[in-house]
Amino acid sequence: MFLLRGHVALKPRISRLFSSLPTLTLFSKDPCPLCDEAKEQLEPLRHRFVLQQVDISLPQNAVWRQRYALDIPVFHLNGRFVMKHRVDLQLLDSLLRDEQGTGGQEDT
Repeated sequence: MFLLRGHVALKPRISRLFSSLPTLTLFSKDPCPLCDEAKEQLEPLRHRFVLQQVDISLPQNAVWRQRYALDIPVFHLNGRFVMKHRVDLQLLDSLLRDEQGTGGQEDT
C-alpha cells in the first residue's frame, strides 16, 4: 500500500502510473509472520506491481476468510490466484512479464 504526500499536481500522474501496473493482492491477517516474510521477499519485484492487502480477519472479508483461513499468505494477480503459503519469485516474474506484454487487467 502507498501513502502519497506532496503536491496535488503530482497525484494524477502518480495514479496513472499505479493504474498501469498490475495489482498483486495479498490475502493476510494481523498478525501473520509468514505474510510479513512474504512481503519482504516481494521487494525485488516491487516496482512492477501495486500491492493491495486484504485482511481476512475483518468482517467484510468473511468470504476470503472462509476460503483462505488456513492458507495465508495467498496471492492473486489481477484477480487470478497465483500462489499461496510462500512467494515464488520466478513464477511472479514470469506472470508480470506476461501482464506487461498483454497489458490486460481483470477485476479483483
